[in-house]
Amino acid sequence: MHHKKYTCQVFNLLILFVAGMMILSSCKKNPNHPGYVYLPDMDVSRAYETYSENPVFEDGKTLREPVEGTIPRGHTPYPYVKDDLDLMEAGKNIFNPLEPSEANIQQGEVLFTRFCSHCHGHQGDGKGILFTSGRFPLPPGDLTSEKTTNRPDGEIYHIVTVGYGIMSAHGSQILPEERWKIITYVRNVIQDSTVVN
Repeated sequence: MHHKKYTCQVFNLLILFVAGMMILSSCKKNPNHPGYVYLPDMDVSRAYETYSENPVFEDGKTLREPVEGTIPRGHTPYPYVKDDLDLMEAGKNIFNPLEPSEANIQQGEVLFTRFCSHCHGHQGDGKGILFTSGRFPLPPGDLTSEKTTNRPDGEIYHIVTVGYGIMSAHGSQILPEERWKIITYVRNVIQDSTVVN
């Protein structure tokens, strides 16, 4: 009886010793051996990576060009380019869909301050910090001038979208509805205040 108890204790100690050795040996890190991979499909993709070479296609690229005429979801293509003829066409065919509500004007002011005031100035007079500091030698457009106040909304939208003269395009930075809010703010606050004064 005593002999069986002793054998059982030795066996238990042996199991603990083996388990301990396994635990300790698993803690030793060999930088040349990254470990074992149990699910290789999750570690190494069978599919070609986006920018990898691909022998399946003639050009050897995995990333394919979109089909001609493809339009990204949620994007409406702008039909005009940066030239005087399209500027006039935009003035005739594009109209501000927004009401001059208090919310649209307030949001327009925030957007104007964020995207426009550094060039055109907070008053829209073309005396923004980039010009007055001497960092930019050419004066930006005066939004309070007769030329700008007489422009149709569609022309201003076109200018913001594709640029005009030295002004670069802002279509990639400012969403279409945001452009209209800026125009609503300019029309109802900046230009309106110059008419009153």
